[in-house]
Amino acid sequence: MSAALKQVIENIEELTSGEKALVAHCLISSLEIKHDESVDNAWAKLAEKRFHELETGVVKGVSWSEIKNQVIG
Repeated sequence: MSAALKQVIENIEELTSGEKALVAHCLISSLEIKHDESVDNAWAKLAEKRFHELETGVVKGVSWSEIKNQVIG
C-alpha cells in the first residue's frame, strides 16, 4: 500500500461529506478510459429500437415494483 493511500485511509473520518464525494469523484474519473464512439452509436441504436418497440406495442413495459416482486419474491 502506498503512503498516499495509507494517509487517505487513516484520515478519511476527518473529511467532510463534500470532501469525501470529491475524493470519490476524482478516483472514479481517473479510471475512465478512452472514449469509444462506436459504443455510443451502438447504445443509441439499441435505445431507439427499444423505444420504437415500446411505442408500437411490440413489447410491454414493466414497472419497478413488478421487477422487485420477481427478484425478491
